[in-house]
Amino acid sequence: MKRIAVLGSTGSIGASTLSVIASHPDKFRVVGIAARSRVHLLAEQFQAFHPARVAVWEEEGACAFTRLTGHREVLVGAAGLTELATHPDVDLVVVATSGHDALRAVVAAIQAGKRIALASKELLVMAGSLLMRLVKAHGTSLVPIDSEHAALFQCLQGVPRAHVRRVVITGSGGPLWGMAPAQMRAVTREQVLAHPKWRMGPKITVDSATLMNKGLEVIEAQHLFEMPLSRIDVVIHPEAVVHALIELVDGTWMAQMSPCDMRLPIQFALSFPERWETAVPRLDLTQLSALRFIAPDPEHFPCLRLALEAASRNGSSCIVLNGANETVVHAYLREQASFADIPRVIAEVLAQHAPVAELDLEAILALDAWSRRAASEALQACAVVPMTT
Repeated sequence: MKRIAVLGSTGSIGASTLSVIASHPDKFRVVGIAARSRVHLLAEQFQAFHPARVAVWEEEGACAFTRLTGHREVLVGAAGLTELATHPDVDLVVVATSGHDALRAVVAAIQAGKRIALASKELLVMAGSLLMRLVKAHGTSLVPIDSEHAALFQCLQGVPRAHVRRVVITGSGGPLWGMAPAQMRAVTREQVLAHPKWRMGPKITVDSATLMNKGLEVIEAQHLFEMPLSRIDVVIHPEAVVHALIELVDGTWMAQMSPCDMRLPIQFALSFPERWETAVPRLDLTQLSALRFIAPDPEHFPCLRLALEAASRNGSSCIVLNGANETVVHAYLREQASFADIPRVIAEVLAQHAPVAELDLEAILALDAWSRRAASEALQACAVVPMTT
């Protein structure tokens, strides 16, 4: 029986992970859960799974959790998250958090020899070289949950890298695909957050609308699969049936196809190298229409262009890209920035940065903090000052 800790258990990926675990009670046991907020849902998860350990990001949330459950041994903050992720009772850590807060905990978990099932794009974008180097050094494994990388991971099983000509990441195009530039300039938050295929958190849904998510996924693929940028392509696939493809040197293509249900890549990451039955509805090939694959226009989606430019430089530029993007997207979700501010601010912050090839953990975190401050300053500089009379 695998003993699992879920970091970010109250988000969409975390909740789906617990659903997968609940469907296989003979194979998994939840020994720890952690969340930044949504303490009421965390309390419900605690009552359902009875984990021995719970972590909450802030002391106020920990107190609220204790009032709801009576459970007093609550871990708090970054130190609490690290203690949970490295505990001897944990075999596998599911990283379902978005953002940079879990980086120290994930590094410590890898150093402790824990298996990692990773859903967070941001951690690989920030620290992919460091994380993959540590995975090798400590003899453990990291299996991606992100649907596109889970698909590539499956396609590449047993295939020598020398036989792979290129890998292809697909994307539905998000909620704004097909809009004219004039329409995109007037897009509403409701339109941006209405993804046509996937149910996701608001931050990743905005990234899908800007196609920043595809750029981040290219950076992830560079680290996960040791692929140069020249051998990674992005295509828009509106039907969202094929999640990734690989082309072999002889012209053969291999693709991974499945319904749009995150429980599938989650279960594969948890069960790997085995495959188990699932309750997810099957894909009916006879009901499929034509499958389209369209090259995206990076000029029409400037966030994709900025991400690909950062990927070409790799290293510290990707840290800056990620920190600036997170900052301005969260400002957008708080209605403190416009949709057009997202690529503008990211470009301004990247222009201020001189790339560095390799950074250690402390330098990564320092540069991440700088990029967030720089993005906040760029937003404040263009804020509209109310007129006085």
